[in-house]
Amino acid sequence: MTEHYFSDAPSGPERRREVTIDLFGRTVTVLTANAVFAGDGLDRGTAVLLREVPPPTGSPRILDLGCGWGPITLGLALACPGAVIDAVDVNDRALALCRDNADRLQVGHQVRVHRPDQVPVGTRYDQLWSNPPIRIGKVALHELLLAWLARLTPTGVAHLVVAKNFGADTLAGWLVEQGFTCQRTGTAKGFRVLQVRPGG
Repeated sequence: MTEHYFSDAPSGPERRREVTIDLFGRTVTVLTANAVFAGDGLDRGTAVLLREVPPPTGSPRILDLGCGWGPITLGLALACPGAVIDAVDVNDRALALCRDNADRLQVGHQVRVHRPDQVPVGTRYDQLWSNPPIRIGKVALHELLLAWLARLTPTGVAHLVVAKNFGADTLAGWLVEQGFTCQRTGTAKGFRVLQVRPGG
């Protein structure tokens, strides 16, 4: 059976490895593994997102949707010591890696690692960051985004990175149809960075 990064509990043996990556100008060594998204290191889309969007300041409550082994969560925690970040994924292996990487980089006190159903219903976020799981299919992706974008505060903002050839521009149009404000704030290496806010 082929293992997908969006499998709940990968069944194959875990093979961890160390990779060295750049997060908002900081070079760090972290753990990745097989059967998680971008198990070989920092994927191009996430790299574009972290390069095109400056890290927050202050003490925002942030959601990393589809956190994988944690590059967005780790970058935000390192760059914004006041941030509290909920790292959410369906893949148990990815969540364990994200938790271990946060401890490894001494930002574990800022990070809460959850499966989607473990996040309290009333939780609201100042920011949502995501390289969303396009390969789950359009219907599932739309349901996912609607559910979590609804958790933004009225002044909250989401930063999404989507490959142009995977329908980034179509997705942007769909988000506007759903009543969100959506602007393209970056384009690089075949990816679009979308800024999404509540309200039309």
